[in-house]
Amino acid sequence: MADLTDDNNIPSEGITTTEPLRRAIGDRYLTYALSTIMGRALPDARDGLKPVHRRILYAMRGLKLDPNGAYKKCAKIVGEVMGNYHPHGDQAIYDALARLAQDFNVRYPLVDGQGNFGNIDGDNPAAPRYTEARMTEAAQALMVGLSEDAVNFNPNYDGSEIEPEVLPATYPNLLANGTSGIAVGMATNIAPHNLGELCDAAIHLVKAPNARDETLLDYIPGPDFPTGGVLVEPRENILEAYRTGRGAFRLRARWELEELGRGQWQIVISEIPYQVQKSKLIEKIAELIQAKRIPILADVRDESAEDVRLVLEPRAKTVDPAVLMETLFKLCDLETRFNLNMNVLIDGRTPKVCSMKEILRAFLDHRREVLQRRSQFRLAKIDRRLEVLEGYIVAFLNLDRVIAIIRYEDEPKPILIAEFDLTDVQAEAILNMRLRNLRKLEEMELRNERDELLIERADLEDLLADEDMQWSRIIEQLRETRKKFGKNAPGGARRTELADAPDVEDVPIEAMIEKEPITVVCSAMGWIRAMKGHIDLAQDLKFKDGDEARFIFHAETTDKILLLGGNGRFYTLPCSQLPGGRGMGEPIRLIVDLPNEAEMVDLFIYKPGCKMLMASSAGDGFVVNSDDVVAQTRSGKQVLNVRGDVKAHVCRPVQGDHIACVGENRKVLIFSLDELPEMGRGKGVRLQKYKDGGLNDATTFNLTEGLSWLDPAGRTRTETELSEWVGKRASAGRMAPRGFPRDNKFNM
Repeated sequence: MADLTDDNNIPSEGITTTEPLRRAIGDRYLTYALSTIMGRALPDARDGLKPVHRRILYAMRGLKLDPNGAYKKCAKIVGEVMGNYHPHGDQAIYDALARLAQDFNVRYPLVDGQGNFGNIDGDNPAAPRYTEARMTEAAQALMVGLSEDAVNFNPNYDGSEIEPEVLPATYPNLLANGTSGIAVGMATNIAPHNLGELCDAAIHLVKAPNARDETLLDYIPGPDFPTGGVLVEPRENILEAYRTGRGAFRLRARWELEELGRGQWQIVISEIPYQVQKSKLIEKIAELIQAKRIPILADVRDESAEDVRLVLEPRAKTVDPAVLMETLFKLCDLETRFNLNMNVLIDGRTPKVCSMKEILRAFLDHRREVLQRRSQFRLAKIDRRLEVLEGYIVAFLNLDRVIAIIRYEDEPKPILIAEFDLTDVQAEAILNMRLRNLRKLEEMELRNERDELLIERADLEDLLADEDMQWSRIIEQLRETRKKFGKNAPGGARRTELADAPDVEDVPIEAMIEKEPITVVCSAMGWIRAMKGHIDLAQDLKFKDGDEARFIFHAETTDKILLLGGNGRFYTLPCSQLPGGRGMGEPIRLIVDLPNEAEMVDLFIYKPGCKMLMASSAGDGFVVNSDDVVAQTRSGKQVLNVRGDVKAHVCRPVQGDHIACVGENRKVLIFSLDELPEMGRGKGVRLQKYKDGGLNDATTFNLTEGLSWLDPAGRTRTETELSEWVGKRASAGRMAPRGFPRDNKFNM
């Protein structure tokens, strides 16, 4: 570390300074975060634009790409933006430009595109050299007054040009088109709204500055998405979201029943939720059909042309359409949730999560400032014109003398100023006058123009002095905007319908599945399949080389199968989704997330309300209800906690009042079932004490009926005199009875 030698503590060239790493990184990260927040991710509450969008529109204005003018190549626009205002990647600029032209992404497009700008299927726009663009009326409305000193201008990145800090914005574009962005440590996500409704709310807020949020909701009942759909969020939730700036909206596809005659029908979806790609939505529905997760749905077709038209065919005409759609709403993106987070920059500097009222207030305050600045600009322009007119009138009244001075004097300007008491501007205007304009210098016309300007000047002075007059003028402007873009204008009507979700009773997927008999076959290597019908369980079946049968039992397509892994997790497999019986089936580890190191312990049909005995290889266990082990995801549900080399070892249905355990040491212990706790998850309690080894098998039985097992010959043997093996839980037990199987398993 070197000392700083100058008085200002500024290191000289070649001198190294040090500072704590925490402070150095913190300062630099804060600088980066602020740059991201203010320069990229968050929109300005006044015009609703991020810098890249503002620069695109300003560059298009400079290229004179007016709504009624000619189109120009997007490559030229991107080059103009990148070269003069936005020194970032051209692809990022073009992506922002293309999105402003997509009517399925932007409620009121700001760019009128010609060519391939992408579609609702998720296809990307063509390259910028193939597409052309110009501004729309909505974009032009954002820049009214830009040349009248309505807003501040800042130097661009290299100081060669100037760019507006914010656009004048005649309408609340932030709420009209919405936006989304992710900054450092914060994000924003604002839904589009109907411009006519926003104007009505803004007018009401001008008239009643202390208006309640509930009142504003009467004017803005909810978002208005460009792709339409049906908003099924309750009014109180929408109110809370608008009041706090955070919330979520449930948005559904719009559908209707189309009769085909003879009792046949199909469902036609004409509008899908906002920001859902149609192609991926169809793929998801097709996957649900293929996986038999919606058995009452037979097929899906895309018949879309210019408009969206998805056709859903039911499995049978007896299917309830409402039940079918409610099921689809739960399983795919025909219903989505739009998460609202109205995090914006107030005055272009301060990020804040705002309410609907605060955003409208920020827009109205901006409009008042724009009105004042435009009025002051016009006032200054009038004063300059009046000064010139006064000089013209003097020249008209003394025309011969003025001509003589100009004709004969070497320096006519100071003489004009001195003789007629003119200002420098007036004298310059007289000298710059063309001879052919002398015929127009009629006193009446000059005086009429002067009088009109004086009246306009007085009106402007009154306007600038009276706040009420300013707000009245803003209301007039909002009404003009509403007339231009409101519900009676092309594309101005509300597209998103507000409705309550229908009260349809939940129908479990199992109830939609046709009940058919199957035989479930699972090999020792974990290949599972479902064969049609109840086949003879003793018949020979084909397996892969080196593989053999492990589990085989009869079931129904409406059943669920429970799989216990050695890791103590239960996995649930609906029989309707099992692979067919042709071939060898599929590996069970592809259907559920059973780790490779975890072996299959047991596979059986789920029976609701059934009690099961769970035990680990260490001899710990408990009783669990079968309802507590059903998993809802592929990853399964942890039930028996195991560690290290300990594995899940036993899972048996409880059938009796006593438990029999046999260890690897061949000792048997019998104790009452009441001594074992019932749990939903855990390690359990000790079943039997072992000096060496662990648990080999366990079962439940009725003590009065005796303990049974299969001998090596396959015959059932029952021992009723069990008093010498009956003891307390966690005791060691005694050697197994005579004739007990050598593998130490009950096999019953």
